[in-house]
Amino acid sequence: MVVGVLRVELFISDGFTLKDKRRVVKSLLDRLQHRFNVSASEVDRQESKTHAVLGVACVANEAAHVERVLRAALRLVESEPRAVVEDCGFEFC
Repeated sequence: MVVGVLRVELFISDGFTLKDKRRVVKSLLDRLQHRFNVSASEVDRQESKTHAVLGVACVANEAAHVERVLRAALRLVESEPRAVVEDCGFEFC
C-alpha cells in the first residue's frame, strides 16, 4: 500500500471576503474529489481571506499511480485562474 499526500499553498486573487475565498476553495476541492477520487480538504490558513492551504491524499497499491494522480491534481489546481500556487510539496509513505 502506498499513501501519497500533496500540500498546496494558494494565494486567492478574488479573496475580498471569506465568502469569496470559500467559493474558490470549495470549487477546487469538489473538482479534485470528483475527478480524481482523492481525499481533499483545506488544512490551514482558514482565517485568511487571501490564502489557503489544501491537502490532497491518495492511496493505491502502486507508487507510480499515486504520483500520477497527485501530479494531475496539482495541474488542476494550477489551472484555476482565481488562485495562484505559492508552494507545493509531495510526501509518499
